[in-house]
Amino acid sequence: MEATIRYARSGDVNIAFQVTGEGAFDLVLVSGFVSHLDYDWQHPSSARLLERLGSFSRLIRFDKRGTGLSDRTVGLPDFETRMDDVRAVMDAAGSERAALFGYSEGGPLATLFAATYPERLRALVLYGTYAKRTGPDDDYPWCETAEERADYAAAIEREWGVEADLSRMAPAPTSRSRSGGWPARGRLRAPPRRVTSS
Repeated sequence: MEATIRYARSGDVNIAFQVTGEGAFDLVLVSGFVSHLDYDWQHPSSARLLERLGSFSRLIRFDKRGTGLSDRTVGLPDFETRMDDVRAVMDAAGSERAALFGYSEGGPLATLFAATYPERLRALVLYGTYAKRTGPDDDYPWCETAEERADYAAAIEREWGVEADLSRMAPAPTSRSRSGGWPARGRLRAPPRRVTSS
């Protein structure tokens, strides 16, 4: 897909974004921990998803700060700053109101945006996401302990560009064989240190 990459200014950071599709409403895709606006089109499964979403919406996608085509040297911003990048992208794309589709790490960002800017939200869609990352308790026993999360982050940093997150994201061997070069795609999206700070 040939589509222009543009940049929204969020504080001192340039956030890369792309608009495709001509549907009846705006849909902002808030991706997981890494993305790459250009390379996401080169993976057949990813391209099919993006084409399908753009078939019924004006699809607005962006690379989070520190990943993809957005500014990479950004430190470790707080959650509210990262969430406000969604607002900056919507403003730059001319979107007053949109549905937000947050998956994986994008789910909490989309949820915070919905709570902060309810007047700008048409709908909220969440997929494969979580309410919190660490600290299981009686109300939310499904997340990792702090030690498990630290071990996972260390493994990601150590294996980034080899197997990285593949066994967790595509656990079946047939899924891994169809991963389309996940390790190489991961390296293009973000460096190891950025991935472990998400």
